[in-house]
Amino acid sequence: MLLAFLVFVSMVSVVVNPSRAQSPMFKLGRAPTAQELRAIDIDVLPDGRGLPAGSGTAAAGKAVYDARCVTCHGATGKEGPQDILVGGSGTLATAAPLKTVGSYWPYATTLFDYINRAMPFDHPGTLPPDHVYSATAYLLFINGIVGERDVISQETLPRIAMPNRTGFVADTRPDTGRVAKPKDVRDTRKHR
Repeated sequence: MLLAFLVFVSMVSVVVNPSRAQSPMFKLGRAPTAQELRAIDIDVLPDGRGLPAGSGTAAAGKAVYDARCVTCHGATGKEGPQDILVGGSGTLATAAPLKTVGSYWPYATTLFDYINRAMPFDHPGTLPPDHVYSATAYLLFINGIVGERDVISQETLPRIAMPNRTGFVADTRPDTGRVAKPKDVRDTRKHR
């Protein structure tokens, strides 16, 4: 009983003060190595920072899509059973918007990031960069955004202008570190 109480108190102290979990006192945890940090540092920003070396085309991406994506998204990206990836052009301002890669996503780089991190659903993060570039190119191609033979790479992907690029408002909250430009600020206060 006393042992259970001491274990409970130790656990509570770690929850209350998580920095103690890596304390020499408990001999638990350690700071990650630079190599360990690089292995998990896979985020890709809208401007392309973080994109790995590699490239692909829609022609190569069709094989990746057919092998790894068709089960969830259908042969043409319109069938599902999971998210519909194609279509929806012009529907965002309607009562039934269809949020797809071609109609909703503001940046092609975030499409790459999502595929790289989360797809395929049954084995996320297992596609090599060339397959991710190719699958990204294929989805952009079937949405009419790039050509079938256009090479998508860390240099070209950030330059792709998505149809809904201007459909979002910049997050100007002080904690994001961004300063609003006058044209980006919208006054939502009611006038009295």
